[in-house]
Amino acid sequence: MFELGIVELSRLQFAMTAMYHFLFVPLTLGLSILVAIMETVYVMTNRPVWRQMTKFWGTLFGINFVLGVATGLTMEFQFGMNWSYYSHYVGDIFGAPLAIEGLMAFFLEATFVGLFFFGWDKLSKVQHLVVAWLVAIGSNFSALWILIANGWMQNPVGAAFNPMTMRMEMTSFFDVLFNPVAQAKFVHTVSAGYVTAAVFVLGVSAWYLLKGRHIELARRSITVAAAFGLASALSVVLLGDESGYTASENQKMKIAAIEAMWETEQAPAPFTLFGIPDQQARETHYAIKIPGVMGLIGTRSLTGVIPGINQLTQENQGRIRSGIIAYDALMKIREAKGQVDPSVTNTFNEHSSDLGFAFLLKKYVDDPRQATDAQIVQAANDTVPTVWPLFWAFRLMVALGFGFIATMAYFFYMASFRGMRFPRPALHLAVWMIPAPWIAAELGWFVAEFGRQPWTVDGILPTALSVSALSITDVALTLVGFVLLYTVLFIVEMGLMLKYIRKGPYMDVDETDRWDDIHRNRLTGGRGRASAIATPAE
Repeated sequence: MFELGIVELSRLQFAMTAMYHFLFVPLTLGLSILVAIMETVYVMTNRPVWRQMTKFWGTLFGINFVLGVATGLTMEFQFGMNWSYYSHYVGDIFGAPLAIEGLMAFFLEATFVGLFFFGWDKLSKVQHLVVAWLVAIGSNFSALWILIANGWMQNPVGAAFNPMTMRMEMTSFFDVLFNPVAQAKFVHTVSAGYVTAAVFVLGVSAWYLLKGRHIELARRSITVAAAFGLASALSVVLLGDESGYTASENQKMKIAAIEAMWETEQAPAPFTLFGIPDQQARETHYAIKIPGVMGLIGTRSLTGVIPGINQLTQENQGRIRSGIIAYDALMKIREAKGQVDPSVTNTFNEHSSDLGFAFLLKKYVDDPRQATDAQIVQAANDTVPTVWPLFWAFRLMVALGFGFIATMAYFFYMASFRGMRFPRPALHLAVWMIPAPWIAAELGWFVAEFGRQPWTVDGILPTALSVSALSITDVALTLVGFVLLYTVLFIVEMGLMLKYIRKGPYMDVDETDRWDDIHRNRLTGGRGRASAIATPAE
Protein backbone atom coordinates (compact mmCIF):
# COMPACT_ATOMS: atom_id res chain seq x y z
CA MET A 1 0.00 0.00 0.00
CA PHE A 2 1.28 3.47 -0.92
CA GLU A 3 2.25 5.55 2.11
CA LEU A 4 2.53 9.31 2.14
CA GLY A 5 5.90 10.58 3.31
CA ILE A 6 7.03 14.12 4.01
CA VAL A 7 7.78 14.78 0.32
CA GLU A 8 4.40 13.50 -0.88
CA LEU A 9 2.50 15.38 1.83
CA SER A 10 4.36 18.61 1.09
CA ARG A 11 3.62 18.21 -2.61
CA LEU A 12 -0.03 17.49 -1.86
CA GLN A 13 -0.32 20.53 0.39
CA PHE A 14 1.18 22.86 -2.20
CA ALA A 15 -0.93 21.31 -4.95
CA MET A 16 -4.13 21.79 -2.94
CA THR A 17 -3.40 25.41 -2.03
CA ALA A 18 -2.30 26.21 -5.59
CA MET A 19 -5.40 24.64 -7.13
CA TYR A 20 -7.68 26.45 -4.68
CA HIS A 21 -5.89 29.71 -5.48
CA PHE A 22 -6.27 29.17 -9.19
CA LEU A 23 -10.02 28.93 -8.82
CA PHE A 24 -9.93 32.72 -8.43
CA VAL A 25 -7.02 33.82 -10.62
CA PRO A 26 -8.36 33.19 -14.16
CA LEU A 27 -11.66 34.96 -13.52
CA THR A 28 -9.78 37.94 -12.06
CA LEU A 29 -7.54 38.15 -15.14
CA GLY A 30 -10.40 37.93 -17.62
CA LEU A 31 -13.05 40.01 -15.84
CA SER A 32 -10.61 42.88 -15.33
CA ILE A 33 -10.22 43.17 -19.11
CA LEU A 34 -13.91 42.68 -19.87
CA VAL A 35 -14.92 45.31 -17.31
CA ALA A 36 -12.42 47.77 -18.79
CA ILE A 37 -13.82 47.09 -22.29
CA MET A 38 -17.38 47.69 -21.06
CA GLU A 39 -16.43 50.96 -19.40
CA THR A 40 -14.61 52.03 -22.57
CA VAL A 41 -17.85 51.56 -24.52
CA TYR A 42 -19.73 53.51 -21.83
CA VAL A 43 -17.31 56.46 -22.07
CA MET A 44 -17.55 56.40 -25.87
CA THR A 45 -21.36 56.09 -26.10
CA ASN A 46 -22.54 57.56 -22.77
CA ARG A 47 -25.32 54.94 -22.68
CA PRO A 48 -26.39 54.07 -19.11
CA VAL A 49 -26.67 50.33 -19.76
CA TRP A 50 -22.90 50.12 -20.30
CA ARG A 51 -22.26 51.92 -17.02
CA GLN A 52 -24.53 49.44 -15.32
CA MET A 53 -22.76 46.52 -16.97
CA THR A 54 -19.41 47.88 -15.79
CA LYS A 55 -20.62 48.18 -12.20
CA PHE A 56 -22.33 44.79 -12.13
CA TRP A 57 -19.49 42.73 -13.58
CA GLY A 58 -17.03 44.89 -11.63
CA THR A 59 -18.74 43.85 -8.39
CA LEU A 60 -18.27 40.18 -9.25
CA PHE A 61 -14.66 40.91 -10.16
CA GLY A 62 -14.13 42.57 -6.77
CA ILE A 63 -15.46 39.58 -4.82
CA ASN A 64 -13.23 37.24 -6.77
CA PHE A 65 -10.21 39.54 -6.46
CA VAL A 66 -10.37 39.59 -2.66
CA LEU A 67 -10.43 35.80 -2.41
CA GLY A 68 -7.61 35.51 -4.93
CA VAL A 69 -5.37 37.76 -2.83
CA ALA A 70 -6.22 35.91 0.39
CA THR A 71 -5.36 32.50 -1.06
CA GLY A 72 -2.33 33.70 -3.02
CA LEU A 73 -0.44 35.13 -0.04
CA THR A 74 -0.39 31.73 1.66
CA MET A 75 1.36 30.12 -1.28
CA GLU A 76 4.34 32.44 -1.10
CA PHE A 77 4.85 31.72 2.61
CA GLN A 78 4.84 28.00 1.86
CA PHE A 79 8.16 28.29 0.04
CA GLY A 80 9.82 29.15 3.34
CA MET A 81 7.76 26.81 5.49
CA ASN A 82 7.56 23.58 3.47
CA TRP A 83 10.29 24.06 0.87
CA SER A 84 13.11 25.68 2.83
CA TYR A 85 15.99 23.94 1.03
CA TYR A 86 14.46 24.91 -2.30
CA SER A 87 14.24 28.53 -1.08
CA HIS A 88 17.87 28.41 0.03
CA TYR A 89 19.11 26.74 -3.15
CA VAL A 90 17.39 28.96 -5.75
CA GLY A 91 16.21 31.93 -3.72
CA ASP A 92 18.55 34.35 -5.53
CA ILE A 93 16.67 33.71 -8.77
CA PHE A 94 13.19 32.71 -7.68
CA GLY A 95 12.85 35.47 -5.09
CA ALA A 96 13.41 38.35 -7.53
CA PRO A 97 10.25 37.96 -9.66
CA LEU A 98 8.17 37.23 -6.55
CA ALA A 99 9.42 40.44 -4.92
CA ILE A 100 8.71 42.46 -8.05
CA GLU A 101 5.26 40.89 -8.27
CA GLY A 102 4.51 42.00 -4.72
CA LEU A 103 5.97 45.49 -4.94
CA MET A 104 4.98 46.43 -8.48
CA ALA A 105 1.98 44.47 -9.67
CA PHE A 106 0.15 43.70 -6.43
CA PHE A 107 0.30 47.21 -5.01
CA LEU A 108 -0.56 48.72 -8.39
CA GLU A 109 -3.55 46.43 -8.71
CA ALA A 110 -4.74 46.79 -5.12
CA THR A 111 -4.44 50.58 -5.12
CA PHE A 112 -6.44 51.07 -8.28
CA VAL A 113 -9.06 48.48 -7.30
CA GLY A 114 -9.96 50.82 -4.43
CA LEU A 115 -10.17 53.79 -6.78
CA PHE A 116 -12.31 51.77 -9.18
CA PHE A 117 -14.97 50.97 -6.59
CA PHE A 118 -15.00 54.24 -4.64
CA GLY A 119 -14.16 56.70 -7.39
CA TRP A 120 -17.35 56.71 -9.46
CA ASP A 121 -18.54 60.02 -8.01
CA LYS A 122 -15.10 61.49 -7.41
CA LEU A 123 -13.40 60.98 -10.77
CA SER A 124 -14.35 62.07 -14.24
CA LYS A 125 -15.47 59.40 -16.69
CA VAL A 126 -12.13 59.41 -18.46
CA GLN A 127 -10.19 59.29 -15.19
CA HIS A 128 -12.27 56.36 -13.98
CA LEU A 129 -11.71 54.59 -17.29
CA VAL A 130 -7.96 54.99 -16.86
CA VAL A 131 -8.30 53.45 -13.40
CA ALA A 132 -10.22 50.49 -14.85
CA TRP A 133 -7.47 49.80 -17.36
CA LEU A 134 -4.79 50.15 -14.69
CA VAL A 135 -6.62 47.51 -12.64
CA ALA A 136 -6.57 45.22 -15.67
CA ILE A 137 -2.89 45.93 -16.37
CA GLY A 138 -2.02 45.33 -12.71
CA SER A 139 -3.82 41.98 -12.75
CA ASN A 140 -1.91 40.85 -15.79
CA PHE A 141 1.43 42.14 -14.49
CA SER A 142 0.84 40.09 -11.35
CA ALA A 143 0.45 36.97 -13.47
CA LEU A 144 3.52 37.88 -15.53
CA TRP A 145 5.98 37.83 -12.62
CA ILE A 146 4.56 34.67 -11.12
CA LEU A 147 4.86 32.92 -14.46
CA ILE A 148 8.41 34.18 -14.94
CA ALA A 149 9.25 32.47 -11.65
CA ASN A 150 7.43 29.30 -12.65
CA GLY A 151 8.92 29.37 -16.14
CA TRP A 152 12.38 29.42 -14.61
CA MET A 153 11.56 26.25 -12.70
CA GLN A 154 10.61 24.63 -16.01
CA ASN A 155 13.62 26.01 -17.91
CA PRO A 156 16.35 27.31 -15.54
CA VAL A 157 18.24 29.87 -17.63
CA GLY A 158 20.28 32.91 -16.60
CA ALA A 159 21.75 31.19 -13.52
CA ALA A 160 24.81 29.19 -12.50
CA PHE A 161 25.72 26.94 -9.56
CA ASN A 162 28.28 28.32 -7.09
CA PRO A 163 30.32 25.45 -5.57
CA MET A 164 31.36 27.49 -2.55
CA THR A 165 27.87 28.59 -1.48
CA MET A 166 26.10 25.45 -2.78
CA ARG A 167 23.44 27.69 -4.32
CA MET A 168 22.19 28.72 -7.73
CA GLU A 169 23.01 32.37 -8.42
CA MET A 170 21.60 34.66 -11.08
CA THR A 171 23.91 35.50 -13.96
CA SER A 172 21.46 37.30 -16.25
CA PHE A 173 18.18 38.84 -15.17
CA PHE A 174 17.48 39.53 -18.84
CA ASP A 175 17.58 35.78 -19.60
CA VAL A 176 15.28 35.03 -16.67
CA LEU A 177 12.85 37.75 -17.72
CA PHE A 178 12.73 36.75 -21.39
CA ASN A 179 12.86 33.02 -20.80
CA PRO A 180 10.89 31.61 -23.79
CA VAL A 181 9.11 29.11 -21.54
CA ALA A 182 7.98 31.88 -19.19
CA GLN A 183 6.76 34.09 -22.02
CA ALA A 184 4.84 31.20 -23.62
CA LYS A 185 3.29 30.25 -20.28
CA PHE A 186 2.29 33.85 -19.59
CA VAL A 187 0.38 34.46 -22.80
CA HIS A 188 -1.18 30.99 -22.65
CA THR A 189 -2.28 31.42 -19.02
CA VAL A 190 -3.76 34.89 -19.40
CA SER A 191 -5.60 33.80 -22.55
CA ALA A 192 -7.07 30.91 -20.55
CA GLY A 193 -8.18 33.47 -17.96
CA TYR A 194 -9.87 35.51 -20.66
CA VAL A 195 -11.74 32.41 -21.83
CA THR A 196 -12.79 31.72 -18.24
CA ALA A 197 -14.25 35.19 -17.83
CA ALA A 198 -15.95 35.07 -21.22
CA VAL A 199 -17.63 31.74 -20.43
CA PHE A 200 -18.65 33.07 -17.00
CA VAL A 201 -20.20 36.26 -18.43
CA LEU A 202 -21.85 34.25 -21.20
CA GLY A 203 -23.33 31.74 -18.76
CA VAL A 204 -24.63 34.28 -16.26
CA SER A 205 -26.13 36.38 -19.06
CA ALA A 206 -27.75 33.27 -20.56
CA TRP A 207 -29.31 32.57 -17.16
CA TYR A 208 -30.77 36.08 -17.10
CA LEU A 209 -32.27 35.56 -20.54
CA LEU A 210 -33.79 32.25 -19.48
CA LYS A 211 -35.33 34.01 -16.48
CA GLY A 212 -36.45 37.02 -18.54
CA ARG A 213 -34.47 39.44 -16.37
CA HIS A 214 -32.04 42.27 -17.18
CA ILE A 215 -32.44 41.49 -20.84
CA GLU A 216 -30.60 44.46 -22.30
CA LEU A 217 -27.63 43.96 -20.02
CA ALA A 218 -27.58 40.22 -20.69
CA ARG A 219 -27.76 40.49 -24.47
CA ARG A 220 -25.04 43.12 -24.68
CA SER A 221 -22.89 41.14 -22.25
CA ILE A 222 -23.25 38.04 -24.42
CA THR A 223 -22.19 40.06 -27.45
CA VAL A 224 -19.03 41.29 -25.73
CA ALA A 225 -18.26 37.91 -24.12
CA ALA A 226 -18.73 35.96 -27.35
CA ALA A 227 -16.42 38.20 -29.39
CA PHE A 228 -13.81 38.42 -26.64
CA GLY A 229 -14.14 34.72 -25.84
CA LEU A 230 -13.79 33.57 -29.45
CA ALA A 231 -10.56 35.52 -29.91
CA SER A 232 -9.27 34.26 -26.55
CA ALA A 233 -10.21 30.62 -27.18
CA LEU A 234 -8.45 30.66 -30.55
CA SER A 235 -5.38 32.24 -28.97
CA VAL A 236 -5.34 29.62 -26.19
CA VAL A 237 -5.01 26.85 -28.76
CA LEU A 238 -2.35 28.68 -30.78
CA LEU A 239 -0.38 29.73 -27.69
CA GLY A 240 -0.76 26.26 -26.20
CA ASP A 241 0.96 24.96 -29.33
CA GLU A 242 3.81 27.41 -28.68
CA SER A 243 4.02 26.25 -25.07
CA GLY A 244 4.23 22.64 -26.23
CA TYR A 245 6.93 23.52 -28.73
CA THR A 246 9.10 25.17 -26.07
CA ALA A 247 8.61 22.12 -23.82
CA SER A 248 9.78 19.84 -26.62
CA GLU A 249 13.02 21.84 -26.65
CA ASN A 250 13.85 21.58 -22.94
CA GLN A 251 11.43 19.09 -21.29
CA LYS A 252 11.51 16.14 -23.64
CA MET A 253 10.47 13.64 -20.97
CA LYS A 254 7.32 15.62 -20.21
CA ILE A 255 6.32 15.64 -23.88
CA ALA A 256 7.01 11.90 -24.22
CA ALA A 257 4.94 11.19 -21.10
CA ILE A 258 2.02 13.35 -22.29
CA GLU A 259 2.02 11.35 -25.53
CA ALA A 260 2.67 7.99 -23.83
CA MET A 261 5.42 7.63 -26.43
CA TRP A 262 7.55 4.76 -25.10
CA GLU A 263 9.74 4.25 -28.16
CA THR A 264 11.18 6.90 -30.44
CA GLU A 265 8.95 7.13 -33.49
CA GLN A 266 10.12 7.73 -37.02
CA ALA A 267 9.76 11.42 -37.96
CA PRO A 268 7.23 12.96 -38.13
CA ALA A 269 5.83 11.25 -35.02
CA PRO A 270 2.10 10.43 -34.84
CA PHE A 271 -0.33 11.89 -32.30
CA THR A 272 -2.05 9.30 -30.10
CA LEU A 273 -5.70 10.27 -30.06
CA PHE A 274 -6.75 7.44 -27.74
CA GLY A 275 -4.97 4.77 -25.78
CA ILE A 276 -4.53 3.12 -22.41
CA PRO A 277 -0.97 3.69 -21.15
CA ASP A 278 0.60 0.78 -19.27
CA GLN A 279 3.66 2.04 -17.42
CA GLN A 280 4.68 -1.35 -16.10
CA ALA A 281 4.67 -2.94 -19.56
CA ARG A 282 5.90 0.31 -21.15
CA GLU A 283 3.34 0.28 -23.92
CA THR A 284 0.04 1.92 -24.80
CA HIS A 285 -2.82 -0.47 -25.42
CA TYR A 286 -5.54 0.12 -28.05
CA ALA A 287 -3.69 3.17 -29.38
CA ILE A 288 -5.41 5.17 -32.12
CA LYS A 289 -2.83 7.37 -33.83
CA ILE A 290 -3.01 10.24 -36.30
CA PRO A 291 0.11 10.05 -38.50
CA GLY A 292 2.56 12.94 -38.49
CA VAL A 293 0.61 15.32 -36.25
CA MET A 294 2.79 15.14 -33.12
CA GLY A 295 5.96 15.63 -35.16
CA LEU A 296 4.52 18.76 -36.74
CA ILE A 297 3.35 20.12 -33.37
CA GLY A 298 6.45 19.19 -31.39
CA THR A 299 9.17 20.02 -33.90
CA ARG A 300 7.35 22.08 -36.56
CA SER A 301 9.04 20.02 -39.21
CA LEU A 302 8.72 16.74 -41.08
CA THR A 303 12.20 15.59 -40.10
CA GLY A 304 12.50 16.48 -36.42
CA VAL A 305 12.60 13.47 -34.09
CA ILE A 306 10.75 13.36 -30.75
CA PRO A 307 12.58 10.92 -28.46
CA GLY A 308 10.57 8.27 -26.64
CA ILE A 309 10.54 7.51 -22.91
CA ASN A 310 12.83 4.48 -23.15
CA GLN A 311 15.49 6.39 -25.10
CA LEU A 312 15.33 9.34 -22.69
CA THR A 313 15.63 7.00 -19.70
CA GLN A 314 18.80 5.53 -21.20
CA GLU A 315 20.19 9.02 -21.82
CA ASN A 316 19.41 9.98 -18.22
CA GLN A 317 21.49 7.04 -16.98
CA GLY A 318 24.42 8.62 -18.78
CA ARG A 319 23.61 12.02 -17.28
CA ILE A 320 23.50 10.50 -13.79
CA ARG A 321 26.96 8.99 -14.31
CA SER A 322 28.18 12.37 -15.56
CA GLY A 323 26.58 13.99 -12.52
CA ILE A 324 28.51 11.66 -10.23
CA ILE A 325 31.75 12.95 -11.75
CA ALA A 326 30.54 16.54 -11.12
CA TYR A 327 29.59 15.62 -7.53
CA ASP A 328 33.01 14.12 -6.88
CA ALA A 329 34.71 17.26 -8.20
CA LEU A 330 32.36 19.42 -6.12
CA MET A 331 33.33 17.59 -2.92
CA LYS A 332 37.03 18.04 -3.72
CA ILE A 333 36.49 21.78 -4.36
CA ARG A 334 34.74 22.21 -1.03
CA GLU A 335 37.35 20.18 0.86
CA ALA A 336 40.15 22.25 -0.67
CA LYS A 337 38.45 25.52 0.38
CA GLY A 338 39.54 27.45 -2.69
CA GLN A 339 43.03 25.88 -3.06
CA VAL A 340 41.83 23.30 -5.55
CA ASP A 341 43.75 21.94 -8.52
CA PRO A 342 42.56 23.69 -11.74
CA SER A 343 41.99 20.29 -13.34
CA VAL A 344 39.33 19.53 -10.71
CA THR A 345 37.61 22.84 -11.43
CA ASN A 346 37.71 22.09 -15.15
CA THR A 347 36.22 18.65 -14.52
CA PHE A 348 33.43 20.17 -12.47
CA ASN A 349 32.68 22.80 -15.11
CA GLU A 350 32.58 20.15 -17.80
CA HIS A 351 30.01 18.02 -15.96
CA SER A 352 28.21 20.62 -13.80
CA SER A 353 25.13 20.70 -16.03
CA ASP A 354 24.44 17.11 -14.90
CA LEU A 355 25.00 17.68 -11.18
CA GLY A 356 21.26 17.66 -10.47
CA PHE A 357 21.00 14.14 -11.91
CA ALA A 358 23.53 12.92 -9.31
CA PHE A 359 21.27 14.38 -6.61
CA LEU A 360 18.54 11.95 -7.74
CA LEU A 361 20.66 9.21 -6.17
CA LYS A 362 20.36 10.73 -2.68
CA LYS A 363 16.96 9.07 -2.50
CA TYR A 364 18.83 5.75 -2.36
CA VAL A 365 22.33 6.50 -1.04
CA ASP A 366 23.83 9.33 1.02
CA ASP A 367 26.90 9.67 -1.19
CA PRO A 368 26.08 9.45 -4.92
CA ARG A 369 29.66 8.28 -5.56
CA GLN A 370 28.81 5.04 -3.76
CA ALA A 371 25.75 4.28 -5.91
CA THR A 372 25.48 0.88 -7.55
CA ASP A 373 24.53 0.28 -11.16
CA ALA A 374 21.10 -0.88 -10.00
CA GLN A 375 20.57 2.37 -8.08
CA ILE A 376 21.61 4.40 -11.14
CA VAL A 377 19.06 2.52 -13.24
CA GLN A 378 16.43 3.07 -10.55
CA ALA A 379 17.17 6.81 -10.38
CA ALA A 380 16.94 7.07 -14.17
CA ASN A 381 13.55 5.35 -14.07
CA ASP A 382 12.44 7.95 -11.52
CA THR A 383 12.79 10.63 -14.20
CA VAL A 384 9.68 9.19 -15.89
CA PRO A 385 6.52 10.79 -14.40
CA THR A 386 3.37 8.71 -14.02
CA VAL A 387 2.11 8.60 -17.58
CA TRP A 388 -1.61 7.82 -17.60
CA PRO A 389 -2.84 10.92 -15.66
CA LEU A 390 -0.74 13.20 -17.87
CA PHE A 391 -1.97 11.45 -21.02
CA TRP A 392 -5.66 11.83 -20.17
CA ALA A 393 -5.46 15.24 -18.47
CA PHE A 394 -3.89 16.73 -21.58
CA ARG A 395 -6.51 15.25 -23.92
CA LEU A 396 -9.43 16.37 -21.78
CA MET A 397 -7.95 19.87 -21.60
CA VAL A 398 -7.56 20.00 -25.39
CA ALA A 399 -11.11 18.71 -25.93
CA LEU A 400 -12.48 21.43 -23.66
CA GLY A 401 -10.43 24.03 -25.53
CA PHE A 402 -12.00 23.13 -28.86
CA GLY A 403 -15.40 23.07 -27.15
CA PHE A 404 -14.88 26.69 -26.06
CA ILE A 405 -14.02 27.69 -29.62
CA ALA A 406 -17.20 26.07 -30.97
CA THR A 407 -19.41 27.61 -28.27
CA MET A 408 -18.01 31.11 -28.64
CA ALA A 409 -18.16 30.93 -32.43
CA TYR A 410 -21.83 29.92 -32.27
CA PHE A 411 -22.83 32.74 -29.89
CA PHE A 412 -20.75 35.25 -31.85
CA TYR A 413 -22.58 34.24 -35.03
CA MET A 414 -26.02 34.44 -33.38
CA ALA A 415 -25.22 37.80 -31.78
CA SER A 416 -23.75 39.32 -34.94
CA PHE A 417 -25.90 37.87 -37.72
CA ARG A 418 -29.12 36.54 -36.15
CA GLY A 419 -30.29 39.54 -34.17
CA MET A 420 -29.26 38.07 -30.81
CA ARG A 421 -32.10 35.51 -30.91
CA PHE A 422 -30.62 32.63 -28.93
CA PRO A 423 -32.35 29.22 -28.74
CA ARG A 424 -33.16 28.09 -25.23
CA PRO A 425 -31.06 24.87 -25.51
CA ALA A 426 -28.03 27.01 -26.38
CA LEU A 427 -28.66 29.22 -23.35
CA HIS A 428 -28.95 26.16 -21.10
CA LEU A 429 -25.67 24.88 -22.53
CA ALA A 430 -23.99 28.21 -21.76
CA VAL A 431 -25.16 28.03 -18.13
CA TRP A 432 -24.00 24.44 -17.64
CA MET A 433 -20.68 25.25 -19.29
CA ILE A 434 -19.64 27.79 -16.64
CA PRO A 435 -17.39 25.36 -14.64
CA ALA A 436 -15.65 23.98 -17.76
CA PRO A 437 -12.87 26.61 -18.13
CA TRP A 438 -11.87 26.14 -14.50
CA ILE A 439 -11.57 22.40 -15.10
CA ALA A 440 -9.45 23.06 -18.19
CA ALA A 441 -7.20 25.51 -16.30
CA GLU A 442 -6.64 23.11 -13.40
CA LEU A 443 -5.84 20.32 -15.88
CA GLY A 444 -3.35 22.60 -17.59
CA TRP A 445 -1.51 23.30 -14.35
CA PHE A 446 -1.60 19.62 -13.46
CA VAL A 447 0.07 18.74 -16.78
CA ALA A 448 2.69 21.48 -16.34
CA GLU A 449 3.61 20.67 -12.73
CA PHE A 450 3.06 16.91 -12.49
CA GLY A 451 4.86 16.47 -15.80
CA ARG A 452 7.97 18.16 -14.37
CA GLN A 453 8.46 15.51 -11.69
CA PRO A 454 10.76 14.36 -10.15
CA TRP A 455 12.20 17.88 -10.36
CA THR A 456 11.37 21.05 -8.46
CA VAL A 457 13.71 22.89 -10.81
CA ASP A 458 13.99 20.87 -13.98
CA GLY A 459 17.34 19.08 -14.23
CA ILE A 460 18.75 21.07 -11.29
CA LEU A 461 17.04 20.20 -7.99
CA PRO A 462 14.99 17.06 -7.31
CA THR A 463 11.74 17.46 -5.41
CA ALA A 464 12.86 14.94 -2.79
CA LEU A 465 15.69 17.30 -1.71
CA SER A 466 13.62 20.49 -1.69
CA VAL A 467 11.41 19.97 1.36
CA SER A 468 11.83 21.36 4.86
CA ALA A 469 12.82 19.16 7.81
CA LEU A 470 9.28 18.92 9.19
CA SER A 471 7.46 16.01 10.72
CA ILE A 472 4.72 14.20 8.87
CA THR A 473 2.31 15.28 11.60
CA ASP A 474 3.15 18.96 11.09
CA VAL A 475 2.51 18.83 7.36
CA ALA A 476 -0.59 16.64 7.68
CA LEU A 477 -2.21 18.97 10.24
CA THR A 478 -1.50 22.10 8.20
CA LEU A 479 -2.75 20.32 5.07
CA VAL A 480 -6.07 19.56 6.78
CA GLY A 481 -6.21 23.12 8.12
CA PHE A 482 -5.60 24.67 4.71
CA VAL A 483 -8.17 22.45 3.03
CA LEU A 484 -10.81 23.31 5.63
CA LEU A 485 -10.04 27.04 5.54
CA TYR A 486 -9.94 27.23 1.77
CA THR A 487 -13.13 25.23 1.48
CA VAL A 488 -14.85 27.73 3.77
CA LEU A 489 -13.45 30.63 1.71
CA PHE A 490 -14.61 28.96 -1.49
CA ILE A 491 -18.11 28.48 -0.07
CA VAL A 492 -18.18 32.12 1.07
CA GLU A 493 -17.05 33.28 -2.38
CA MET A 494 -19.63 31.13 -4.14
CA GLY A 495 -22.34 32.38 -1.78
CA LEU A 496 -21.45 36.02 -2.44
CA MET A 497 -21.21 35.52 -6.19
CA LEU A 498 -24.57 33.73 -6.36
CA LYS A 499 -26.16 36.35 -4.11
CA TYR A 500 -25.15 39.23 -6.37
CA ILE A 501 -25.95 37.30 -9.53
CA ARG A 502 -29.47 36.56 -8.26
CA LYS A 503 -29.84 40.15 -7.14
CA GLY A 504 -28.64 41.44 -10.49
CA PRO A 505 -27.45 44.98 -11.20
CA TYR A 506 -28.05 47.09 -8.13
CA MET A 507 -27.26 50.45 -9.64
CA ASP A 508 -29.62 52.27 -12.00
CA VAL A 509 -32.06 49.34 -11.76
CA ASP A 510 -35.11 51.36 -12.71
CA GLU A 511 -33.44 52.59 -15.85
CA THR A 512 -32.49 49.07 -16.92
CA ASP A 513 -35.98 47.78 -16.18
CA ARG A 514 -37.30 50.38 -18.63
CA TRP A 515 -34.86 49.09 -21.23
CA ASP A 516 -36.09 45.54 -20.52
CA ASP A 517 -39.74 46.52 -20.83
CA ILE A 518 -39.21 48.35 -24.11
CA HIS A 519 -37.23 45.48 -25.58
CA ARG A 520 -39.61 42.80 -24.30
CA ASN A 521 -42.61 44.57 -25.76
CA ARG A 522 -40.85 44.94 -29.08
CA LEU A 523 -40.08 41.23 -29.18
CA THR A 524 -43.43 39.93 -27.94
CA GLY A 525 -45.79 42.54 -29.36
CA GLY A 526 -46.92 43.36 -25.84
CA ARG A 527 -47.74 39.73 -24.95
CA GLY A 528 -45.80 40.00 -21.73
CA ARG A 529 -42.81 38.46 -20.05
CA ALA A 530 -43.08 34.77 -20.72
CA SER A 531 -42.41 34.08 -24.39
CA ALA A 532 -39.39 36.08 -23.99
CA ILE A 533 -36.00 36.24 -25.00
CA ALA A 534 -34.69 32.88 -25.94
CA THR A 535 -36.90 32.50 -29.00
CA PRO A 536 -35.28 30.04 -31.41
CA ALA A 537 -33.89 31.61 -34.52
CA GLU A 538 -36.23 31.24 -37.43
